[in-house]
Amino acid sequence: MTDVWAHRVLRERGVETARVENEQADIFVFIETMELAHHGPEQNFRPYLHLNGELRGVRPHQRLPYGVDAVTFPTGGGETVDVFYEFDDKQLALLAKRGYFSPGFTVPEQVVGIEWELPATMDAIVLAPAGEPAGSTESAPDVPVVFVKVHDLGSLDVDIESSGYDLAEYFADFSTDGAPQVKPRVIEGQSLRHRSGEMATLFDDADFEHAQEGTLVSSSEQGEPEAQDDMGARLQAVAAELAAEEEQFRLERAAQEGTPENIYRERVASALQTVDEPVSEAHESEELFFDDGVALNDAPSARPTYDELKRKVEHRAADLEHADTELEHQR
Repeated sequence: MTDVWAHRVLRERGVETARVENEQADIFVFIETMELAHHGPEQNFRPYLHLNGELRGVRPHQRLPYGVDAVTFPTGGGETVDVFYEFDDKQLALLAKRGYFSPGFTVPEQVVGIEWELPATMDAIVLAPAGEPAGSTESAPDVPVVFVKVHDLGSLDVDIESSGYDLAEYFADFSTDGAPQVKPRVIEGQSLRHRSGEMATLFDDADFEHAQEGTLVSSSEQGEPEAQDDMGARLQAVAAELAAEEEQFRLERAAQEGTPENIYRERVASALQTVDEPVSEAHESEELFFDDGVALNDAPSARPTYDELKRKVEHRAADLEHADTELEHQR
């Protein structure tokens, strides 16, 4: 007994008390929460239920001294109780049948929020009444005072035999409500997932490669131009929208007084006159011949490159310079 007042009563002299130890009793526990838990690997992760609640009353199997049949506690005044409910093999088989391995498997809610009657062992110290019935009042009756201690309230182990509750029966059937299990197809008595032997292909590997190459070529030849045309059309549409917005912005700026666009339109553009450009006849140019006999006005079959034309001009300039040098020497 760890109650401070119980020890004080025992130390008092002249007080009549009675002490009871290891008495079998039934306790009343208001279950508040329940969860499904599992043991460790040493028990192969065997499931069990962990229930938590509040002690509301104790009823010994044998009447306590001075006629005490039971002890009750007010709501919120009892001790906290942790109950561990173990399933037997038959109950585990029932849980597996009801979808224990399905994702939506949950504990029953109808067993929470009610009082459970569970077996326990208790100790008690009973203080005898004062023995003065005349001095008894409604607020202070002349009754015995009982101090109770229940064993293992923090770890109360029960099962179907000790508690009398078959909690497996309260679990709903999740085998049909859960996610449907995919069953392998069976053809001619053999499952596709357990097929034995090597699977024979219907097509040759070379034929498959040719067919795949043909598909890739056709997709590259037919799909890419269509994609490019589509992208080009989109780009043109966007460009047209941007050009229209830019033109609209320019017109608004030109109409706004004081802007550079407005000044240009009022002072510069208004003074400009539009005239037709005179058509000038092309003069025949003097034919220039290079060393290879090709005239400048002749249209060659193949246009020379820039490097070739530059090389020919440099060569011609060198010849002309050499001719001028010889003419000076002759003079």
